[in-house]
Amino acid sequence: MPTAKKLPSGSWRCQVYSHTEEIIQPDGRIKKKRIYKSFTSDIPGPKGKRIAEQMATEYAANKEIYGRGTDISLGEAVDQYIQNREAVLSPRTIVDYKRIRKNALLPLSDIKISRLTQADVQKSVNLYAQNHSPKTVRNMHGLISAVLRQYRPDFTLNTSLPKKVRPNIYVPSDEEIQRLIAYVSGSVMELPILLAAFGPMRRGEISALDSGDITGNVVHVCKNMVMDQNNVWIIKQPKSYAGDRYIHYPDFVAAKWQGITGRITPLAPNVITDRFNRILKSAGLPHFRFHDLRHPYVKSTTKKYLFFLVPTIQLS
Repeated sequence: MPTAKKLPSGSWRCQVYSHTEEIIQPDGRIKKKRIYKSFTSDIPGPKGKRIAEQMATEYAANKEIYGRGTDISLGEAVDQYIQNREAVLSPRTIVDYKRIRKNALLPLSDIKISRLTQADVQKSVNLYAQNHSPKTVRNMHGLISAVLRQYRPDFTLNTSLPKKVRPNIYVPSDEEIQRLIAYVSGSVMELPILLAAFGPMRRGEISALDSGDITGNVVHVCKNMVMDQNNVWIIKQPKSYAGDRYIHYPDFVAAKWQGITGRITPLAPNVITDRFNRILKSAGLPHFRFHDLRHPYVKSTTKKYLFFLVPTIQLS
């Protein structure tokens, strides 16, 4: 096991043989020079010595891997990781990864993969958690873990992460659902709201829905509208296998898309959200997310109260 030495500054340095370089002398002779990698810890005392020796030992154990050019910075490794997966990951995931790379990983981006320590990662997580949600912090740590599994498989992170927070979801009452559906009746937002409340469908799925995906009262959810890394809305296949599904809608909802050819709604997901928020405010309703229309309780109460809104419609 490599042994660390204490420097005059108080830091600990541990050196490990890396490789041998051939240097051509002025007289044409070849001189072989042994190249060493240094691992330094600024922590004083035995703990700093152990950290330096641990980094050196890990490098020595994986020297063949690092010798193939993978001893790069974490930022470079993340860039390569994203680039190698752009063809298979969803555009939204790529956008999220690049945002994490640009913002969250800035303190770690210049650290070499071989020198990255658990302490480095924990410090960065602690700093990022000060002004970001637990979910965002976990996403950031998940990307680091995925990259390390590829470039440094021997290094297993054991980071303390912020506890998950249960979202405080507002479930609208029966009366509020009734008022909402009555308020949007006949407007361009009526069909998106009914598709979400009765499906349930997400906003991206609603925006991407085409008349060719509908047979009678059955909607085949097989597309999703997402924003790519160039901030352009594109239509793609669902992110997961479970996202491709069939939904049977009641006659009342199916009647709303009769005669429509092509996209069922011209609204992009962000427009649906913006208009939905304005509708709630104009209708005097409490704020809740468009996504909350998919809540099973909302779905059941919506169906229940449509009997009062349209008594002659038979809902299945």
